[in-house]
Amino acid sequence: MNKIKGVIFDMDGVLIDAKEWHYDALNQALALFGLTITQAEHEGVFDGLPTRDKLNRLTEHRGLPPELHSFINEMKQRYTLDLIHQNCWPVYQHQYALAKLKRTGYRLGVASNSVRGSIETMLSRACLSPYLEFTLSNEDVVCGKPDPEIYLRAQQCLGLKPHECVIVEDNPHGIAAAHASGANVLVVKDPSEVTWARIRDFIAQCEVVV
Repeated sequence: MNKIKGVIFDMDGVLIDAKEWHYDALNQALALFGLTITQAEHEGVFDGLPTRDKLNRLTEHRGLPPELHSFINEMKQRYTLDLIHQNCWPVYQHQYALAKLKRTGYRLGVASNSVRGSIETMLSRACLSPYLEFTLSNEDVVCGKPDPEIYLRAQQCLGLKPHECVIVEDNPHGIAAAHASGANVLVVKDPSEVTWARIRDFIAQCEVVV
């Protein structure tokens, strides 16, 4: 029997409905140089990747000069923070879910491909920070998702084994990273599916004796 002791959340598209903010912010930055990515490219290729990996792909496939990466990345982060301050607010069902999990004894953390500044700002504005033991960003690892490094490190932060953890993820890159880490993976479509009841029921399924 697996005894679940910790829950690790992705952030964008899981705890925060921020996918479009990242898409819009990146396109604002790229537009300075006459580039854009389509919604289909965002959803099919770029969603869930760190900005540095998105820019590397644009260099490889669209000829974006590498020397522009640093400036575009900086502007993208500025635009993202602007959108966070305009759009990020507490969501009761997420506050309730994390409060119930913590009160029940589960240890909680966030592992996101976003930069630390964005993560901390979003979680603070969403009033979720007090429930979390730690946050990990793409600045804390060498390889972002789909590499499992960030989830392996999250498990280390909790001092737990993979089978003792549930990871909540929404996009293919994150799901691949979560599975590769060896944890139990709860896949959600968007933040509306992140509820106390759904996480509780998934934990119960993981703990069933096979």
